Amino acid sequence: MGTYSQRPGRAERLVLPGVLTVEQAAETAAAIAAVQREDGAIPWFRGHHLDPWDHVEAAMALDVAGEHGRAEAAYRWLADHQNSDGSWYAAYADGDADRPTDRGRETNFVAYPAVGVLHHYLSTGDDAFLDRMWPTVFAAVEFVLQLQQPGGQIGWKREAPEDGGADVTDALLTGSSSIYQALRCALAIAEHREEPQPDWELAVGRLGHAIRSHPERFLDKNRYSMDWYYPVLGGALTGAAAKERMEEHWDAFVVPGLGVRCVLPNPWVTGGESCELALALWVMGESDRAVEILQSIQHLRAEGGLYWTGYVFDDKAVWPEEQTTWTAGSLLLAAAALGGDEATTAVFGGERLPSGLDTACC
Repeated sequence: MGTYSQRPGRAERLVLPGVLTVEQAAETAAAIAAVQREDGAIPWFRGHHLDPWDHVEAAMALDVAGEHGRAEAAYRWLADHQNSDGSWYAAYADGDADRPTDRGRETNFVAYPAVGVLHHYLSTGDDAFLDRMWPTVFAAVEFVLQLQQPGGQIGWKREAPEDGGADVTDALLTGSSSIYQALRCALAIAEHREEPQPDWELAVGRLGHAIRSHPERFLDKNRYSMDWYYPVLGGALTGAAAKERMEEHWDAFVVPGLGVRCVLPNPWVTGGESCELALALWVMGESDRAVEILQSIQHLRAEGGLYWTGYVFDDKAVWPEEQTTWTAGSLLLAAAALGGDEATTAVFGGERLPSGLDTACC
C-alpha cells in the first residue's frame, strides 16, 4: 500500500481559520494513515477494534486528503470480509480481522459503506472501482432492508448466531437516519449503473416518512445528541423543520467554547458529535455556526494530529484517554464540506441524491 505522502493541494482545501492550517490538515491525514493496517483495515486506534461504520468514516477522510489508494484499500477490506448474507459484524479485533469480537450485525453499520463507496467514486471517477464494489453494496442494502419494519423504520440489528441470530426490530432514530443517507447513496450508485431498484426507492420513501413524522416508531434516546441532529445530517429533515429542531435543543446540547455534549445531563463533550453537528449545520446552510463548533473543539487536538474522543469539563479532564481515527475523520469531512469538496458535498448535501418514492400517506 505504500507510505503516506502529503498532498499540499488537497490539504489546502481543508484549511479553516481557527480549525486547521495546511500543515495540521496534512498531519491529521497522515495520523489516520499511520493507523491503517497493511490489509486496508482502519481500527479506532492501534490495539483497539474496527467497526465497519467508523472504518468507512476514516476511509472517506483519506479520500478528502487525496489518499485515494489507501481509501480504496479500506473498501477492498470490506469487500473481502463481507458475510455471505451481505452484512458485516459489529466489531473485529485489530490485527486479526478474521476474528470478530462482536458478531452482532447492526443495520446502520452495514448500510454505511454505500456512502463511502459513492464518495470514493465521486472523488476519483473510477468506474472500475464502482463495478467491483456494486455486488458488495447491493448485498449490504438487501440485508438492511430485511429488517425494515411495516412503519418504515429499520430494526437495529440481527443478533450474533451464538445468541440465536434473531432480528432486533426496535429501531434507533440515529441509526435509521444514517441508513436513510446510505440508501440514497446506494440508489445513486444504482442510477449511475442504470440498474433501477424500485424496491429501494419505496424503502427510502417509507423510512424518510417515519423519521419525519413518526417519532413513536423509534426507541426514546432523546438524551443523546445524535438523536437530535442526525435526522438533519442524514437528510430526512430539511428546511424549516430542520431549523426548528436545531433551535429547540441547541442550548441543551451545545456548550459554548467546548463543543457538543454526547448525552444529557453528563458534563462531557465529544469531538465526533461536535464534528457531525458541524456537518449538519453546513447541510442547513449555516456555515458560520458550523465553523464556530469546529473551532470550539480545538482543545481536543492532540500532538501528532489526532483528536481526543472527549472532555469532561466539570473535571477538566480528557476522557476516555484515546485518540480515534473516526474523530479525526469526522473533522476532516466537516472541513471538506465547508471547503466545497465536491464528493463530500454530494454525499452529505443530499441535493444530488435520489429521494425515493413519496409515502406520506402512511
